Amino acid sequence: MAEAELQHLREALDGFRSDFRRLRDEVGKVIVGQLDILDDTLMALIAGGHVLLEGVPGLGKTLLVRTLSDCLHLKFQRIQFTPDLMPADLIGTNVVMETSAGGKRFEFQPGPIFGNIILADEINRATPKTQSALLEAMQEHSVTIAGTTHRLGEPFFVLATQNPLEMEGTYPLPEAQLDRFFCKLLVKFPSTADMEAILDRTTEKKTQRAEAVLSGERIVEMSRLIREIPISNEVRRYGIALVMATHPEHELAADITRKYIRFGSSPRGAQALILGAKIRAILDNRYHVAREDLQAVAPAVLRHRLILNFEGQAEGVPTDDVVAQIVKNVKEPAKAA
Repeated sequence: MAEAELQHLREALDGFRSDFRRLRDEVGKVIVGQLDILDDTLMALIAGGHVLLEGVPGLGKTLLVRTLSDCLHLKFQRIQFTPDLMPADLIGTNVVMETSAGGKRFEFQPGPIFGNIILADEINRATPKTQSALLEAMQEHSVTIAGTTHRLGEPFFVLATQNPLEMEGTYPLPEAQLDRFFCKLLVKFPSTADMEAILDRTTEKKTQRAEAVLSGERIVEMSRLIREIPISNEVRRYGIALVMATHPEHELAADITRKYIRFGSSPRGAQALILGAKIRAILDNRYHVAREDLQAVAPAVLRHRLILNFEGQAEGVPTDDVVAQIVKNVKEPAKAA
């Protein structure tokens, strides 16, 4: 890389770090604690992926999404998933309209999916038929109705929430849809100090409100920039090895993988692993990806891509334990076939 190009990249990465911190600080005016959740959510947004948030009610999942939308000059849409929600309620439908000449014509009425930041609240309460309506939108950033494809705006970011406790009347997300999420984040209960801060911000006269600091165009620029960060062949092979080790039949599989996992991660997991590691490298003021970056993002991008076998389900084995064992066991990069 020429010196002029390298200098241009350095300046671009300085701007990336500055804008990322501005966005994080602005969201932090409203959201207390949960810094890891916030960083991983912003990572997925910039990487062009989607996020699945899992946690009990009242932990601020919905507030996080709404606050993030306040910080960006983007269109926000909230969709409350219920058992009676139909696909047309989500993506829209063609309706019959009367023309000025007295004739009839079809006109497309877009649904709430036509936005930039989509909050799919309690996504597992909708039927699989409605859940599947999200698949094309999440993967292709478009929806097809009556043979006509309608493009969605860019950036397009779906942040779905689900409650792990109330399972009655819910429909677990199919593996194909889970795989569309860049990462799955587990929202934990706040600490005592965070609880005090939450009460200060929500029960006093003065309330905090986030202001818009970035545009959608800037998010797209940042998404393109991360793909310019180099990654060595050795580190890339190490990332591949981490993904291969999630498959019980592979030679790199850990004992816990062979015992409890039925199917491992798809190639999308490897893509998310690399992109997330690149963002982490940028934020750490580095111009290359290290193994530690891959290890740091592995739980968030792999936990929902591992399918437990019967024994794993019966014993309630957390997939995070499997990922941790894989990271511990995989020492050398996989050799090219």
